Amino acid sequence: MKNIAIVTGASSGMGKEFATTVQDNISVDEMWVIARRKERLEELQKEVNIPLKVIALDLSIDESFKKIGDLLKKEKPSIKLLINASGYGKFEKITSISNEDNMGMIDLNVKALTNMCLTCIPYMQRGSQIINFASVAAFQPVPYINVYAATKAYVLSFSRSLNVELKNEGIKVLAVCPFWTKTEFFDRAVTENKVIKKYVAMYNSKDVVKKAWKDYKKGKDISIYGFNANLQRVIGKLLPHRLIMSLWLKQQKIK
Repeated sequence: MKNIAIVTGASSGMGKEFATTVQDNISVDEMWVIARRKERLEELQKEVNIPLKVIALDLSIDESFKKIGDLLKKEKPSIKLLINASGYGKFEKITSISNEDNMGMIDLNVKALTNMCLTCIPYMQRGSQIINFASVAAFQPVPYINVYAATKAYVLSFSRSLNVELKNEGIKVLAVCPFWTKTEFFDRAVTENKVIKKYVAMYNSKDVVKKAWKDYKKGKDISIYGFNANLQRVIGKLLPHRLIMSLWLKQQKIK
């Protein structure tokens, strides 16, 4: 039986960073990389020694999961690791974001991630792991990053609960919660009028992923890199969310 890793969102950002470091952290026979941009996925082969199966799909479309499911049924691999890094956000007043994008964030960040987990779990064995990308935005409501933050709150809750549910099967689930991290994510998230103007810190994706691998090996259920990210988690627990939202608006100078 062939051991494989599957990485969604592998064409850029932290998904790509994870894909290029899989070989340094686990041993698999093949890696399946999934994203919309086929040429970006094909270029990955130059950066990794693991044979790649390039799967160019838009995971916000339900039909994509039939194709993935059919491929798994045909090849019957053992999935050693699933990394769900696909996702996007839009920073703007919710009524100024198109309905397509508001629903798109839910489709990709929530529905697609859940569907990937449910599609892949039947092909996992004891010792397999799942890494899901949440965010520090999951720890409290965030006005003007409204839907995105809500989807990441779902990912965090879903991942930690799934980790408990799969314990008897020997499958672990890790939720990665990055702070602001410099990737192509911002090319799509930030609108022209730039409602969100202040970033307390901007981390490097390599550092976030390096910490995630360490937490993965320790069997943790949550990975948070950096002082600011950990502080955000603590604040989200200790302070009333109404106060946190008020402080956030003042920080961004939003009336």
